[in-house]
Amino acid sequence: MSGKKLSAWIHTIGPGLIVAALVFGPSKLTITSKIGANFQYGLLWIIIIAIFFMAIYTLIAERIGLASDRSLLSMIGEKWGKGVAKIVGFGIFLVCASFQTGNSVGVGIAIGELTNTDNIYWIIVFNLIGILLLFFRNFYKVLEKVMISLVGLMLVAFLITLIEVKPNVVEVVKGLFIPRVPDGSVGLIVAFMASCFSIVGAFYTSYLVQERKKISEREKTNQSSSLTGIFILGLLSAIVMISAGAILSPLGIEVKTATDMSLALKPAFGDYASAVFLIGLFAAGFSSIIGNASIGGTLLSDALGYGSNFSSKKTRGIIALVMVIGGVIAIIFGGAPLELIVFAQSITIFIVPIIGIAMFVISNDKKYMGELISTPFLKITGAVGLALVVILAIINFIDIFLK
Repeated sequence: MSGKKLSAWIHTIGPGLIVAALVFGPSKLTITSKIGANFQYGLLWIIIIAIFFMAIYTLIAERIGLASDRSLLSMIGEKWGKGVAKIVGFGIFLVCASFQTGNSVGVGIAIGELTNTDNIYWIIVFNLIGILLLFFRNFYKVLEKVMISLVGLMLVAFLITLIEVKPNVVEVVKGLFIPRVPDGSVGLIVAFMASCFSIVGAFYTSYLVQERKKISEREKTNQSSSLTGIFILGLLSAIVMISAGAILSPLGIEVKTATDMSLALKPAFGDYASAVFLIGLFAAGFSSIIGNASIGGTLLSDALGYGSNFSSKKTRGIIALVMVIGGVIAIIFGGAPLELIVFAQSITIFIVPIIGIAMFVISNDKKYMGELISTPFLKITGAVGLALVVILAIINFIDIFLK
């Protein structure tokens, strides 16, 4: 493959890589490491299920983005009323603003521990850098390049580790294809599924695809091009889980701190394991700071009637607002307050099923989709995925409010 063709291919898969980068944040890295440390390879099968349905809804969202130049929220507003579109837009904004705190904390911890300095300074610095990136003339291209670089950084670090630890291949295969639910694993399974099968991330793909179409008529996004990024998300999850299973599980280490997680890289990087892991944690955190803020800001801007164009000053201003909210709360509380996390989860419980239903219905509506209306395969798998989203929402509701 020539350099030009490789570059064109990388740009084509940009939307999927952006979604992968924002989904694989500090919390996802922690959950995946904990699963490997606690249950070794026994829960690898959940990655296949989560990535399969994430791929299905990413493909659905991509087809919606390709079928029309109108945003998904504007379609929802036309079909069910502007009130519903505003509820979805505000709901996603609140979720993103709430979880932004954890991303800021992750970046602060990573660079703070790496340089032995105060975390707060780095929370301020990297949120300011994120806001400054908004002032680039073509924000989408900048966002795409940053995300590709950070995903590549994480992938290389953990891939080197995986090669070095030489996990038991037979046990890995069993973990991938023989589902089992060990005692005490249900909470982590639900957390992983809910974070990896991200309906909000899939929803946002439709916007990224439309943004890619605007940049150049010669760089049209093809159907299924975003799936590469989603598969990379699954690969990253599997590599981290296997590495943690091979190193942390035999030692009986329970993942509670960044230092605990960094031990999974020790076979490959020795005394530098902590530094390499912290760089990976920074990549996960900073990519999520930008990506998460972009989702919340873009969709709130669209819900308020300002449109979703990244070149719009109002859209960029609202994206910056998400970063500011997350950074300020992280500085004031020194971390993500439990009440804030519960608040974000509470909104997610009610918003995500609405988003999933809206995407599914519109993807099957000839009026909006034309020739790109969902195929029978997408209809069946999409319905099953929707049922899974509702089940996860019910489980989360019971866990938060009834226990």
